[in-house]
Amino acid sequence: MSSPIIITIDGPAGTGKSSAALMLADRLGFDMLDTGAMYRAVALLAIESKIDPHDEARLAIAMDRTTLDVDFSSRPPVIRLGERDVHHRIRDADVTGIVSLIASHHEVRDRLVRAQRQVALQHDRLVTEGRDQGSVVFPDATVRVWLDARPQVRASRRTEELRARGEQVDEERVLAEIIERDSSDRGRAEGPLQCPTGAAEIDTSDMTFESVVTELERLVRARLNESNIRCGGCA
Repeated sequence: MSSPIIITIDGPAGTGKSSAALMLADRLGFDMLDTGAMYRAVALLAIESKIDPHDEARLAIAMDRTTLDVDFSSRPPVIRLGERDVHHRIRDADVTGIVSLIASHHEVRDRLVRAQRQVALQHDRLVTEGRDQGSVVFPDATVRVWLDARPQVRASRRTEELRARGEQVDEERVLAEIIERDSSDRGRAEGPLQCPTGAAEIDTSDMTFESVVTELERLVRARLNESNIRCGGCA
C-alpha cells in the first residue's frame, strides 16, 4: 500500500489559495480540502444559533450537537452544516465579519483540526489549504507551500470576486478588512497565520492564476520526484 501524500497550501486571505488548490488537485488527481470553509461553517452556526461569537463554551456545545461534513461527491467539495449545503451562504459578509474571531477559539480549532486529520485518513491523496495546514495540522506533509501577495493586490482580487457575485463593495473597505484580518490571524494564540518552517514560498502579486497553478504543479512534481514518490495522477 502506497504512503499518503499531503500537500498543504497556506497563506493570508485573498491569495487565491482555494481556487489554486482545487486546480492543482484536478491536475494531480487528488482530493482537495478547503479548511477555511470549515471555519466559516462554524461562524454560520454561531449566527444561526444566535450565539455570541465570543462565547467559546456555547459554540463548542453547538458544534458537538451539529454535524459538519465535507461532501467530496461534489467538485469542488461542499460544506454541509447538518443536512444543508452551505457552500455559498458561508461566503456572505456576516460570516466573513466574524470568522477570524471564531477561528481564534481553542475549542473550535481543536475540533476542526481533528476533523481535518480524519479527512486525511480517508483521502490519502490530498491538497489541503488554509492558515495552519503546514504549520499545525500537517507539519510533516509531503509538500508544504506558502502563498502570499501584497494586501492591495489581494483587496483588488477580493473586490472583483464579490462584484462578480453581484455584491456592491468598496475596495478601500475591503483592503482595510484584509489588513485587519491579517493582524488578527497573525496575532492569535491558537494556530496563528505564519509561514511553515521549510515551506516553499510563492508571491502571487504579479502572477496570473494560471501561472500560479503551473508553478505549484511544477514545484509539487519536483518535490515528489526528489522523494521518489509516485501517485495516480502524477505520472
